[in-house]
Amino acid sequence: MDTAQYLDVFIDESNEHIEVLYKKILDLEKDPNDKSIIEEIFRAAHTLKGMSATMGYNDLATLTHTLENVFDAIRYDRVHVQSNMIDLLVETVDHLNTMVEDIAGGGNGSHDIQEVARKLEMFEKGTANIKEEHVEDSLEAESSNHSNVFTDLDEFELSILNESKERGFQNFEITVELREDCLLKGARVFMVFEVLEKLGEVIKSSPSVNDLEEENFDYTFSVILVSNQPKDEIAKKIQKVSEIDSVTVQHFSVKKYRESREIEDQIQTMQKDNATVSNNIEDKSKEPDSAKSNQNKTIRVNIEKLDVLMNLFEELIIDRGSLEQISADLQNSDLMETVERMARVSSDLQNIILTMRMVPIDTVFSRFPRMVRKLARDLDKQVDIEIIGADTELDRTVIDEIGDPIVHLLRNAIDHGVETPEERLQKGKPEKGTIKLKAYHSGNHVFIEIADDGAGINKEKVLNKALNNGLLTEQDIEALSEQQIYQLIMESGFSTADKISDISGRGVGLDVVKNTIESLGGSISIDSILGKGSVFSIQLPLTLTIISALLVELNKEKFAIPLSSIIETAIISKGQILSAHHKKVIDFRGKVVPLVNLKDVFQVPDTATDEEYTSIVIVKKGEKMAALVVDSFIGQQEIVLKSLGSYLSNTFAISGATILGDGQVALIIDSNAIIK
Repeated sequence: MDTAQYLDVFIDESNEHIEVLYKKILDLEKDPNDKSIIEEIFRAAHTLKGMSATMGYNDLATLTHTLENVFDAIRYDRVHVQSNMIDLLVETVDHLNTMVEDIAGGGNGSHDIQEVARKLEMFEKGTANIKEEHVEDSLEAESSNHSNVFTDLDEFELSILNESKERGFQNFEITVELREDCLLKGARVFMVFEVLEKLGEVIKSSPSVNDLEEENFDYTFSVILVSNQPKDEIAKKIQKVSEIDSVTVQHFSVKKYRESREIEDQIQTMQKDNATVSNNIEDKSKEPDSAKSNQNKTIRVNIEKLDVLMNLFEELIIDRGSLEQISADLQNSDLMETVERMARVSSDLQNIILTMRMVPIDTVFSRFPRMVRKLARDLDKQVDIEIIGADTELDRTVIDEIGDPIVHLLRNAIDHGVETPEERLQKGKPEKGTIKLKAYHSGNHVFIEIADDGAGINKEKVLNKALNNGLLTEQDIEALSEQQIYQLIMESGFSTADKISDISGRGVGLDVVKNTIESLGGSISIDSILGKGSVFSIQLPLTLTIISALLVELNKEKFAIPLSSIIETAIISKGQILSAHHKKVIDFRGKVVPLVNLKDVFQVPDTATDEEYTSIVIVKKGEKMAALVVDSFIGQQEIVLKSLGSYLSNTFAISGATILGDGQVALIIDSNAIIK
């Protein structure tokens, strides 16, 4: 069966089953007696095994089959869940994940699974608590992968191999490769068989003995040998025969052989089932539409196709703006009505396309529980992670970038935030710390909060470090709010840790987290209570490609300010402009807000006017605000965010550009950079 056409579906569904395995194994650790969790894990493993066998990935199928056996033993109470078992189960799923990643990268999914399979079998047999040095010899013959060479052993031959094992002999699969310049292959085979007959009894050869004698083979042949000699000794004696390139000796497991044959039978059965299903589908396709089901159906779409669709729609938005401009100039009622209808339809289309690009944030969150568990164990801490709002959706572009900053913040919370069990008990806290990872929508933004019930942030320590680093003076400290003090830990090179740790930081400070989030058009704020814990709150835009913006004018040049940053627009008289610390400010609802002239920021020539009133845009970044001075407001418009390219990537206070309906290019202002 040609399985290439199913590869993408196989990879997608395998990843889904692996995520289920990860999640449910961690749930099982919390509630080992919940049979429903065990059933879900068993079903995921069983499905993954069948898919892998059908696709011909035998290592993946074999390891999943072994994992399935363990859970079969658990659900029928032959084995009880232990903490060290959870570690092994997570490690096993890591191996499965590695194999699927290899397949996705174009590999064949081959992986060394012998050791982890052996450990799983120990748990299945209830021998996992016996010291490994006592069981290793007895399990050694069972530890190798099944043979891919011998596929036709009959029951008589298998019974001989079983009996020899019971009598203390060992079964070996030996592969001999002759040199390519070997002239008399048959003679070399005869000499190898002479050596083998002195070491034990040859049960089977591949190719057959007749083919070997007549030299009907390339340069490699294999045999199954029953012997009481060590495998190193067997290899050494065979190597003494001249013109041999290599000799491989490994234990032959009858059990593994039988299991491999079961899997092959499954493959054949599934291939027949697939053929039947295909025929059924073909028959159903000939049925009339009335006979077809009206149930909702889903399809998988490559993300690159969605990117192309979004790019085409961006061009449509630009053309829509151009049409609106032409319509306004011509004042033709029919044209204006058509353009208005087109605007409504394109707005609906925009919402659908943006919704298609939305991905549940659970795709990022799902990998954190196992990471938190591993880090906590490495640090001898006890930490629970509670995830809230994993179904919150975010644009795929943002999803791709937000994972690493959250990982860094979680590492920081576990390493520096949550105390050791002893310290927590001394403070009257529960022995186990808790980290809450929460996501929710608010307006056109998504908020992600990482909260811990740890030690909190020591303000005095932060201020002393800031003074020593020259970030502040004694006079500056008095004017700082608590939020501003906490923000200092995100300055470059800032750390209050008494010793450097490999867990969090790794030589990279929280300034990298802050820069990544701000590059996505987001912001991060910190709140903390000493001894009680800390909360890191990340604010992100829902999407990065099409945004609503306010168009403004500076000396006949057009600029766009994202609406998500704007609090209010206003027109003030010159008499309302005040001065503080030699800088212009205004009183905005009882707060002193600095006044920033955009012409000065962007070096736009200023045409002197004696106008009494000034147009301003109040923008915010967290708790901070600024009033941006502009010449005039043009109006609100949906714009397509275009990158300025690598040469202009570091342009101050400009996050990109957009093409307007009249063909002009308007630069998009990054108000976060101005406030900073």
